[in-house]
Amino acid sequence: MRIPTMLKAAFIALIVLAGAGLQEARADSGSITLTIFKGGWIIGGSAGHGTLTYRGKSYPLSVGGLDYGLLFGGSKTVLSGRVSNINKASDVTGVYAAAGAGLAVGKGVRAIVLTNPKGAVLELSGKQVGLMANVDLSGLAITMK
Repeated sequence: MRIPTMLKAAFIALIVLAGAGLQEARADSGSITLTIFKGGWIIGGSAGHGTLTYRGKSYPLSVGGLDYGLLFGGSKTVLSGRVSNINKASDVTGVYAAAGAGLAVGKGVRAIVLTNPKGAVLELSGKQVGLMANVDLSGLAITMK
C-alpha cells in the first residue's frame, strides 16, 4: 500500500510541530534584576549589572548598550521581573533592541518587554531616577560575568 506524498508531508509536518511544542514545554523561567546607568547627549550609553536567578542558582550579569536619537541627561534605573522561554541560564545573554521614549525628572517608573535572538523574553518594571528625556533607538547587551 502506497501512502500519497501529501499525506507523508502532512505527517512529517505534524511530527516537527509536536517536537517544537515539546521543546517549548520544556522552556523554563527565572527572575532577573538589572541596575542600569544611562547618559548622553544625542548619542548615549548605558552600563550596569544584574543578577539572574534560575533553578535555585544566582548568576551575575553585566549590562551595556548604546542609544541614538533625541536623548539628553542621565538616569539610574533599577528593573526587576521575569525572564521566560529559556532552557539554560546562558539563554538570557545576547542583544536586546528597543525603540522607546521617556521622561524622568527626579523619580519615575519604567516597564519594558524585550526579546533576544535566542527567544528569551524579559518582562521588567521598576524605578528610574535622574534627569533624562529620550526618543531613541537603543541596544542593550547582557552578558554573564
